[in-house]
Amino acid sequence: MVDTSQKDFRSTALARLQDPRLFREFSYIDARWRAATSGETLMVNDPSDQRVLGSVPRMSMTESVEAVDAAQAAFAGWSTRLPQERSAILRRWFELLKQNREDLALIMTLEQGKPLSEARGEIDYAADFIEFYAEEAKRPNIEGVTSHLAGGEVEVWREPCGVAALITPWNFPCAMITRKAAAALAAGCTCVVHPSKETPFSATALAELAERAGFPPGVFNVITGAPAEIVRPWTEDPRVRVLSFTGSTEIGRLLYSQCAPTIKCLVMELGGHAPFIVFADANVDHAVACAIAAKFATSGQDCLAANRLYVEDGIYDEFAEKFVAATGTLTVGRGVDDPQIGPLMNEDAIVKQEKQVADAVAKGAKVLCGGRRHAAGPLFYQPTVLGDVPPDALMLREETFGPVAPLVRFGPDDDIIARANDTEYGLVAYLHTRDPKRIYMATRALQFGMVAVNRTRVTGAPIPFGGMKQSGLGREGARQGLEAFTDIKYVCRDFA
Repeated sequence: MVDTSQKDFRSTALARLQDPRLFREFSYIDARWRAATSGETLMVNDPSDQRVLGSVPRMSMTESVEAVDAAQAAFAGWSTRLPQERSAILRRWFELLKQNREDLALIMTLEQGKPLSEARGEIDYAADFIEFYAEEAKRPNIEGVTSHLAGGEVEVWREPCGVAALITPWNFPCAMITRKAAAALAAGCTCVVHPSKETPFSATALAELAERAGFPPGVFNVITGAPAEIVRPWTEDPRVRVLSFTGSTEIGRLLYSQCAPTIKCLVMELGGHAPFIVFADANVDHAVACAIAAKFATSGQDCLAANRLYVEDGIYDEFAEKFVAATGTLTVGRGVDDPQIGPLMNEDAIVKQEKQVADAVAKGAKVLCGGRRHAAGPLFYQPTVLGDVPPDALMLREETFGPVAPLVRFGPDDDIIARANDTEYGLVAYLHTRDPKRIYMATRALQFGMVAVNRTRVTGAPIPFGGMKQSGLGREGARQGLEAFTDIKYVCRDFA
């Protein structure tokens, strides 16, 4: 029997698209929209109510290799195009993203669950990377160097590496593709992209717009399916010269080891465990507002999310009261209704919240608000604040990736910077104080790739995004993001 409620949901949801062609249920290889040869598909659900949104092909290892074949064949033509030509195509891709902002945001919300306003913000963020690298594509890449040899003329060139494999997560299904792909394409590389199986439709929509923008066949390919079947051939293929991955540190370690035999260039943005440190001299109201933004954006499913909130004794009670009050005002609901907190991605994420809260409470933490599943649906969790969380609590040792905030007291004699650094992660840290000397000393001492001082948002296309320690390798964004997809060639000439 046909489930008419599923069909009605799908038709109603997709009827809101101004351009239905942006919703593609195929992979995109060598400028062709393809189903899996096997006929197998993967279902994609709306996490708000777990109804089926659509399906995409479960491509095989053979088809994964075919995508590399196409990218390798296209590399010579794309890499030797004039930089201005590559720039013009990237610019057109950027313009198409801006023109189709509402549809792209809706697709993202339906498959990922994030509030519609956050999805719109991500589309803008994704487009910014394309615009930035469209300009960077035109920058000279030859550097003159004063020769150390008599009669010799020295130059340093940057040349595109070759085929770039891009593996992206479900929490930012559009921006994590453009941050990687725009840099790689600007450098002259060709791309094979594997989006998360939970959120493939943002990727296939980008492929549709890339085709309209004029990318030649084989330059930009999107391959859907199970990660082991798609990615493993890429890690083993010597033609894939760069692998860029955003995801967990655990999977990053696995990919690192798989790429070792072919000595690939690696760019990895891995886990985060961000400390949010508030000293007693901070502006409490401002710190609370920043903490709400740093903790609860994307329903807490963000590697930049504040995971450990350290508040100095002198203002702890005031901060906790105001933070709990602000948390209590957060609206929860379906992403298309544009609340402040949407659903989590899957049942595993919900279980993780429950496990960490139960562990902290068992060790003495107090539930100040929330602390259980939300009535909005099976994948919703209440915005939660725990007070006086002890140092041995699980949530102070691992990422939470959900809407649960632990508050921790510290005294004026505590080495809070050492406590903040006591983690294998080193992506971002947040610092609130009005003391200039403390700002300088703390930002120098914090072992994190990015530090936000008296603010939350720090990311953007012109900055080098990335972390230290086991939070990753390399940088994305800025000039460094493009250079990650290039090899350095040193040339020494003698005209005698």
